[in-house]
Amino acid sequence: MSTPILQLQNISKRFGSAQVLRGLSLEAAAGEFITLLGASGCGKTTTLRIIAGLESPDEGRVLLEGRDVTDLPPERRDVNTVFQSYALFPHMTVAGNIGYGLRLKGLPKADIRRTVEEALALLQLAGYGERRPEQLSGGQRQRVAIARAVVNRPRVLLLDEPLGALDLQLRRQMQLELKQLQQQLGITFIYITHDQEEALTMSDRIAVMRDGCFVQVGTPAQVYDRPATSYVARFVGSANVLQGHVTAAGGGQLTLSVAGHTARVQAGGRPYAPGEPIALALRSEQVEFAPEGGGIPAVVRETSFAGGMLRIGLELPDGSRLTASRHGIDLGLQPGDRLSVGWAATAAVPVEVDDR
Repeated sequence: MSTPILQLQNISKRFGSAQVLRGLSLEAAAGEFITLLGASGCGKTTTLRIIAGLESPDEGRVLLEGRDVTDLPPERRDVNTVFQSYALFPHMTVAGNIGYGLRLKGLPKADIRRTVEEALALLQLAGYGERRPEQLSGGQRQRVAIARAVVNRPRVLLLDEPLGALDLQLRRQMQLELKQLQQQLGITFIYITHDQEEALTMSDRIAVMRDGCFVQVGTPAQVYDRPATSYVARFVGSANVLQGHVTAAGGGQLTLSVAGHTARVQAGGRPYAPGEPIALALRSEQVEFAPEGGGIPAVVRETSFAGGMLRIGLELPDGSRLTASRHGIDLGLQPGDRLSVGWAATAAVPVEVDDR
C-alpha cells in the first residue's frame, strides 16, 4: 500500500488556556479531495495553518510523503495555500501574480511565460493576463489566486474557505470548476468550509470537526446517510433526531417505541438490549406519509418553502417535533391537519447522542 501523501498524527494545539485541537489524526491519499467541515471556531483554520507550517502543534507530527515536516518552515514544504481574501498583489498584472512564485524559484522567463499561459487557459482566464486585479470580478480574482497556487504544482493544495465571498450562483459554479480542476491536476486538496452542501458536492471524503476533534470521517454518502452522532446528523443536512427505546432486537433489526408507537430500524453497528434508550437520525425527505392510523400519529404545525423544497413541521404525540420535506410539491397540507408518519427500516439510523 502506497504511503499517504499527508498524515496528521495526534495533533494538539492550545492558545493560552484554550484547547483548540485535541489529538487530530488523518491520512490523505495522493489526488484525494478532503474537506474539513465544521462550524466557526471548531479548529479548521488552525489545522490548515499547521499543515502549511504557519503554526506549530504543541503535540503530534505532520508528515508529507512519509517525511516529518513538523518543524520545517512553509517555504520548505511542498504545500500551497489559497485564502478567501485572494491576497493578490494589486500593483501586478494577472500574469504577474500567477508567475510570482515561479520567478522566486528563478525559472527562465520563457518557461514562466508558458506556464502562466497554460494556467490562464486552465482557469478560463485566457486573454486576462495583462489586467489588474481591480479590473476583475470576484470569481475571476479567485481563479487568479488558485492559478498562482497550482502553477507551482504542490503536492498538497490547502484552500481556506476560498468561495465564501462569492454569491450563491457563482459559488456553485466554482464548486464544480474546482472539483474538475483538482481531477485534472491530480493534486491533493485539503479544503475547509462551514457549508455542508459545498462539502457534499466536492469531496471524496469529509472530516466533520467539532471542538477541535474529528467526530466522523467518511465519504459524503457515509456522512450523510450514516451519521455517527446526533451532532453530525443535524449539522450535515439538518436531520431529525428522534428519541425512543428498544423493545426487541433480533434478525438484524430493532423494534422500537418512538413517541409511544412501534417502529423498526436496522440494528446498525453496536448491539442494543431491550429497554435501552436509543436516538435515531432520520432525513426529512425520508419521512413517509400514510392515512391517519397507518403509523405514528402527527399533527401539521407549519409549512414553508425553502429553495424549492416544501418543509412540513409536524408534532408527534409526545410533543417532539419532526420535519418532512418534498421537492416542489404542494401537498395541500394546512396547520392542524392530522396524518400518520413512518419510514423504511433502512432510512432511520441509530446514532450516539453528543449534543451539548
